[in-house]
Amino acid sequence: MWRIRLSSKTRKELEHHLEQAYARGDLRLVKRLTALLLCEKEFRMGEIAELVQVCGRTVRNWVKAFLLQGFASLVYRFSSGRRPKLTKTQKKALCALIEAGPLAYGLPTALWNAPILQQVIWKEYGVLYTRHYVCQLLRNWGFSFQKAKFVSDHLDEAKREVWRTKTWPDILKQAREQQAVLLFEDECSFPQWGSLGYTWARKGRRPFVKTSGKRKGYKVFGVIEYFSGKCVFQAQEDRFNSDTYMQFLQKVLSQFDRHIILIHDGAKYHTSKATQAFVESVKERLTVYPLPSYSPDYNPIEQLWKKVKQRGTHNQYLPHFQDLKDHVDEALAYFQNQAKEVLALMLSYENLAPAA
Repeated sequence: MWRIRLSSKTRKELEHHLEQAYARGDLRLVKRLTALLLCEKEFRMGEIAELVQVCGRTVRNWVKAFLLQGFASLVYRFSSGRRPKLTKTQKKALCALIEAGPLAYGLPTALWNAPILQQVIWKEYGVLYTRHYVCQLLRNWGFSFQKAKFVSDHLDEAKREVWRTKTWPDILKQAREQQAVLLFEDECSFPQWGSLGYTWARKGRRPFVKTSGKRKGYKVFGVIEYFSGKCVFQAQEDRFNSDTYMQFLQKVLSQFDRHIILIHDGAKYHTSKATQAFVESVKERLTVYPLPSYSPDYNPIEQLWKKVKQRGTHNQYLPHFQDLKDHVDEALAYFQNQAKEVLALMLSYENLAPAA
């Protein structure tokens, strides 16, 4: 067993050189530096040689050269020739590996990034690309760097499939045959402390937004109409409950002179006995359908709330509750006059909807 002792300064410099070699995609130097750093650990020469995929004599020569010449031994002359490439089979296997995720590969992290993938490609296929080129390859293969999205572990995919293939097409057919109003309903609370959004700013000068830190929220019921893009809102300071929801339904009924088909989620005040009794009392004018549980992605008004926040509260300082009300009311009024923009939110339903 070989062991060499490195000073902390030498070790840090070797690690710095290794970082640069990875960034350049210099496979020869990566192997050499890795071997030198491993020689300080409790690895046998044969184990080191196997890890970096060279023979034991090569590792001994590297160590000897470093002991005699120091960092001057780490300089390679430029080598001409084509960069090694992944085969079509290797590319296909790598894409499947990426789609399976880092945890399935056995890594402790659930996030892929260029340095990790760079090392995976080297380990699996003996090809070392620069990190920049790894990103370029991923884009060429149809990948993009994305932020993950939470999905409830309570999802019932069977019920969601029934909604996509049976319930929703039937609702849409019913609405067309009856020339009914087709509404998606939801509610949103806008906190006085505001909300944050992306914006352009100078590098190194991250935007800061003042906040009052007050938890009080401005609460809004809303519906959007599938065929016309018409919006109806009810903003309030009171809590969401059966009474306020029934008041909102009364307002909705007063806004349309045709039969209304309303789609909403399973919030408690949507399904309470009082609400059910109210819906039954107006069944000649109102038909209600529930969405599958934990399926906000099936409700296009969810996207409207995001747009209201972008326009009204993102990066806004709202020291007084009236400021919050004014900003939200203005944003709501804006979208009530933007039917085309609201209709664009229905595009996600085009794939669900049957042909007209």
